[in-house]
Amino acid sequence: MATKDKLGIIEKDNSILLIIDVQENFKPVISNWKILIENINKLIKSFQILKVPILVTEQYPKGLGKTIPEIQRNLAIYKPIAKREFSCFSNKSFLNKLKKLKKKNIIICGIEAHVCIINTLLDAISKGFNVHLVVDAISSRKEIDIKTAIQRAKQAGAFLATTEMIIFQLTKTSTFKRFKDIIKIVK
Repeated sequence: MATKDKLGIIEKDNSILLIIDVQENFKPVISNWKILIENINKLIKSFQILKVPILVTEQYPKGLGKTIPEIQRNLAIYKPIAKREFSCFSNKSFLNKLKKLKKKNIIICGIEAHVCIINTLLDAISKGFNVHLVVDAISSRKEIDIKTAIQRAKQAGAFLATTEMIIFQLTKTSTFKRFKDIIKIVK
């Protein structure tokens, strides 16, 4: 019989959302920008309703800008973790915040799929975390990099999911007291 971990079953109390580097200077060059931002915002709004923690990183904000306003304004708490490392797991501030949360499932979205996302994902898996990659909420400049990063994530043992798969897996039931709010977000 397969365990919840092997099946990739996530629950509100054992998960976090990690939004990686959705910054101002990337906007002109990232593939499928509008869909990316719509899906990340659906995740943010749903996770806040479900009371699931959210961590946000910014890669060299001095040079690449802050997290875009379209995401910042949807975050109840906006305290980005500035980094220069491609893997969040190489950043002490990130590690300290993650350690305090004590969660084993990391749900990843953001950019760039072939750089900071894949490096973070591989390190998370190597450290024993269950990683869920939201494939319709990640991007890069080139489609080949997105596709290859997704393949690499699957090879490494990450669970692939879509925005709605994640939201409904965490919501669990239509009897959830704020289910109507969740439905408004996904439609």
